[in-house]
Amino acid sequence: AVGVGRTNRRTMPLAGVAHDPFFFWDGRRDSLWAQALAPLENPLEQAGNRAAYAHYIKARFGERYERIFGPLPDLSTVPANASPLGSDAEKAAWSTMTEAQAEGVNRVFANIGKAIAAFERSIAPPQTRFDRFAAALATGIQLPQGDDAFSPEEILGLKLFIGKANCVTCHTGARFTDGSFHNTGVPPVANLPADRGRIDAVAQVEADPFNCLGAFRDGDASACGELRFMVKAGPELARAYKTPSLRGAATRPPYMHAGQFSSLDEVVAHYSTAPASVEGISEIHPLQLSDRERAALVAFLKTLAE
Repeated sequence: AVGVGRTNRRTMPLAGVAHDPFFFWDGRRDSLWAQALAPLENPLEQAGNRAAYAHYIKARFGERYERIFGPLPDLSTVPANASPLGSDAEKAAWSTMTEAQAEGVNRVFANIGKAIAAFERSIAPPQTRFDRFAAALATGIQLPQGDDAFSPEEILGLKLFIGKANCVTCHTGARFTDGSFHNTGVPPVANLPADRGRIDAVAQVEADPFNCLGAFRDGDASACGELRFMVKAGPELARAYKTPSLRGAATRPPYMHAGQFSSLDEVVAHYSTAPASVEGISEIHPLQLSDRERAALVAFLKTLAE
């Protein structure tokens, strides 16, 4: 992803994201609104700071903000630039603030995330050839004809997806994702920082002041089951990454958490050969797919984007 700088991860798609339990490739945020906050202060993405955002909201959107979220805090003595996560100068400015000032800025910041998330929740995947084919198949009356018809190759790909290739184990449900984290032996990228996936994200999501158990949540702790009961340790978390939705995947190369593969053909080849993981244990096993079967699987995946 490219913002102010270049990050070490691919940007995940937003269509249908409202249904995810954790966010980012490693799940280091437990709500869509908490996820929306992270890029705002990431020095490689938006490179801002929460005090500056609060001042901006008051100056630009103050009346509209207060209609939705209630009164803004008094920001008259809050530094123009301050954050517990920013530059040394921003951290120093944050340390001079009172507890009430910090709480007020954090609440405005949290509400920015909630406003962004409210929009993101409205983004749904478009209907595809697969959806029309599946709907017709469910009626038991007649398979789609014309442009919506599946070719013999695409039908073979669908059968492989739910059968021999076993893709449906993780890519399941309406969005073709189980929303969980898996080590599939994807190799690291040599010129990027070390990335261990889910195993390093557990502590981050627990420490996040904007998580479901924090002071800025909506509702009570009964809604925090995902956070309270998440798996916190174990070898299966090493280099485990979130299962991405396959909807529209054919239009979004490259693939995997750091863009390791440039095409769907390379992705299918990886799962077919199932190389060992550089850390932990990969969950996948060699599939021994023929060239024809690999091509059919790719042909089916393209129906999820047409």
